[in-house]
Amino acid sequence: MSHDDFSIEPIRGLPTHLPEGEEILWQGSPDWWVLARESLSLYWVAGYFVVLFLWRVIVATETMSLAQAAVASSFYLILGGVVCALLMITAFVQAKATVYTVTNKRVALRIGAALTMTLNLPYTWIGNANLDLRKSGVGTIAFELMGTTQFSYLLCWPHVRPWRMARTEPAFRCIPDAAKVARLIAEAAETRVSEPRLARVPDEDALAAE
Repeated sequence: MSHDDFSIEPIRGLPTHLPEGEEILWQGSPDWWVLARESLSLYWVAGYFVVLFLWRVIVATETMSLAQAAVASSFYLILGGVVCALLMITAFVQAKATVYTVTNKRVALRIGAALTMTLNLPYTWIGNANLDLRKSGVGTIAFELMGTTQFSYLLCWPHVRPWRMARTEPAFRCIPDAAKVARLIAEAAETRVSEPRLARVPDEDALAAE
């Protein structure tokens, strides 16, 4: 029997139904391969084990032939392959469990494979959105928050701007067509922030009675 951990969501990626007047403009998820490369440093980890392998081969050639040294040192390549496979699986699971949402009033991040949570960021909370764009069109959009609003870097990782721990910046990590999504967010935020807010005018008769 199949089981979907997110089957109770009234709307994919959101814990509740949309309030009246709010509409979804875009939804997406990270590119898992790019997430593995950039967030989990896949290439650096692979390079580390290759360097260990080469170093061990050079040392071993003092007492055995090059072929024997390579075979004896292959443990490091096998171990590196296992570690890289685990990193790729982690990135795939993270990407599959993640849903980024843009509406006309907020951005939302449903994140976490084991511990799932949803971050709701109204545009009035966001001071700036920074786009880190790659040539492939994949990029990261990080949100600088205003005021005292703060989130845990560890709980939000890898859906954060790297190394911004003092003031965590939640982020849409490694999304395709990042420039298009950034423009969509900018337009929606500008419209939302410029909307006039109606304030209740005190009743003159009530004031007179007081």
